Amino acid sequence: MDKPLQARPAAALTILILGLAAIAFGLAASVSVGAADIKLATVWEAVFHFNPEAMQHQVIRTLRIPRALAGALVGACFAVAGAIMQGMTRNPLADSGLLGLNAGAGVALALVFAFAPGLPFTYLMLYCFLGAAVASLIVFGIGSMSYNGLTPLRLTLAGAAVSSLLLALSQGVAILFHLSQDIAFWLAGGIGGANWTQLKIMGPVVGAALLAALMLSRSITLLSLGRDVAAGLGQRTRLVQLGGMIVVTVLAGTAVAAVGPVAFVGLIIPHITRYLVGVDYRWIIPCSAVLGSLLIILADIGARMINAPYETPLGALIAIIGVPFFIYLASKRRGGIS
Repeated sequence: MDKPLQARPAAALTILILGLAAIAFGLAASVSVGAADIKLATVWEAVFHFNPEAMQHQVIRTLRIPRALAGALVGACFAVAGAIMQGMTRNPLADSGLLGLNAGAGVALALVFAFAPGLPFTYLMLYCFLGAAVASLIVFGIGSMSYNGLTPLRLTLAGAAVSSLLLALSQGVAILFHLSQDIAFWLAGGIGGANWTQLKIMGPVVGAALLAALMLSRSITLLSLGRDVAAGLGQRTRLVQLGGMIVVTVLAGTAVAAVGPVAFVGLIIPHITRYLVGVDYRWIIPCSAVLGSLLIILADIGARMINAPYETPLGALIAIIGVPFFIYLASKRRGGIS
């Protein structure tokens, strides 16, 4: 899965078309599945022939549709953030969760819960951006503190260490300020609290960040070949890396603010996408967004069905898939990461 492949536009177009169709079906299924199952015909009526006096229509419009759409946006955020990080750092284990960005956003959110509860979602997102940015600076700073400079292995180890530290800080703040009940479900990951207000804020931010990612995609493709190669081809590598990290910070901060520090989505999806479409990030980024959205939608459906009527934490469900995938990648790269 890690061998270079030529670009496969036909495969990419197939993934985009079939993936979008699967997302549409998944959104419909996500709206209909829950503590009380709702028929797809009722979902159709609630969307196109809304009756404000019908209780099921109210549930669909106010709870289930925002939840499903939030899952799609969050999946795209995590997947594209992971793809950009893997391309820029040439680290196959790079992911916003494994490299500390999710944990940094989590600390910021815990501090907001402790010192300024009740802030609007816009401010929560801004603080998550700040926390993710600080975490990324710490990780890259620690990883670069060597004579040989930054390497994939040092970056991964620094990310793991910083993530553990920041997660411990989040839990410490929660215990100190008696936030255990408020923050526990968020730390586990879940989109049950999504609403239209959040979506109105997330939509433009995520859309702009994904557009910026597409604009950087060609440069990231060249950067994934190595900084020297990219510089030799006329790329301003530092500017591309700065732009990429800003996009990653926005995507990771938005996703964590909405759903919690869910890891491994940005690790799994880019590898699968590269295997299917090749190494051209002009295809990897949009296909990762589609497949990431589909993964979160399906995982959220599974989270509601595994132990119905109770919900399994989304982060735990993704980790069941992600941890073996991480071990597989690490074992395949044991001789190549240094």
